[in-house]
Amino acid sequence: MTRTALILLLSAGLLPAAQPLVVVSIDGLDNRYLAQADQLGLRIPNLRRLIKEGQISKGVIGAVPTVTWPSHTSIITGVDPVTHGILNNWRPPDDRYLDYSQIKVPTLLGKAHDAGRKVATVNWPVTVNAPVDWNLPELFAKRRGGGMDTEAIAGKAKPADLVAKISADYPSFPQEFMDDRTRAQAVVWLLRHQKPDLLLVHLVDLDSEEHETGPFSVSSKAIVERTDELLEQIIAALPKGAALAIVSDHGFEKVDRIVNPKTAAPNAVPSGAIVIAPDAQTAEALRKADGVGREIPASEYARFPSNLPPSPAAVFESSPGVMFGAAASDKPAEMGNHGHWPMRYRAVYVLWGSGIKHQELPEISIKDIFGKLSAVLGL
Repeated sequence: MTRTALILLLSAGLLPAAQPLVVVSIDGLDNRYLAQADQLGLRIPNLRRLIKEGQISKGVIGAVPTVTWPSHTSIITGVDPVTHGILNNWRPPDDRYLDYSQIKVPTLLGKAHDAGRKVATVNWPVTVNAPVDWNLPELFAKRRGGGMDTEAIAGKAKPADLVAKISADYPSFPQEFMDDRTRAQAVVWLLRHQKPDLLLVHLVDLDSEEHETGPFSVSSKAIVERTDELLEQIIAALPKGAALAIVSDHGFEKVDRIVNPKTAAPNAVPSGAIVIAPDAQTAEALRKADGVGREIPASEYARFPSNLPPSPAAVFESSPGVMFGAAASDKPAEMGNHGHWPMRYRAVYVLWGSGIKHQELPEISIKDIFGKLSAVLGL
């Protein structure tokens, strides 16, 4: 069926009506920030309102690996990274996992576009050359914390003058690094001037702060509160009848030290906060090794398809406060990190807006979010 035919069916009432949808991903928003907001002393009136009035999950279980770009692509495809093809984060000078064409399966934004919906993205991973109407893709030649250089983003923007158009209304927008403040400006401008049917935005500042000072630190909690202030601006700009989804890609863990599991077991295969034993001898050595925590049952390991070895002798998580690395250190470069086994922590899912009743859902998979968002759009 052609895009024109889909538009005609929609206008004739023969397809489900679209509800405008804004998806805000808050990178690194561990579910504990919401579930334990009172204990943490968080002043987040807007998030509290969305939780009270909308649909919320008790927690979101991630996919392997629990890192940003693969997880964001699972949110918009409903499948594991090993299936959609985005297996890691992109970092210069390597240009992997940058262009939308590298995603191997249909996506939420692609389905919306094919159905004749207007689509916008702001710093969403793997959206260079995406089939959308307005695009400020996530890429950078240089970074400052969660900020990414606006010049690099403008070079791949769609339309090409999008940064200039936003800057005409918001003179503070074209600062050197695009951060969450200017990302929110872009969202508000798009909602007020272009009125997309689907808008995806990726807020990054919390993740950056958690790497620097650890999750639930004074500074990280301040970023959560600042993010809540930005959400107030976005909520005020929502079109009538719209829905708002708040999601995150992974939880976060404090890092006290780096341990090299190869010291105790030379054949061990570390991967972030996971270590794999390819043989029984290595497994036995790891069971006694410093920094090695829970042994992941084979049945649980099988629940999370990945490009890791399919049937290792054993798989282990790191102990609390430990990340695996080649150089052991009691002074880690980062005070917080992710990339842990998905059952270690939980991400976030909240849906709020017109026609959405308050509902407390059980834990869901990050892959389930795709279907819930598709339903809101009537796809």
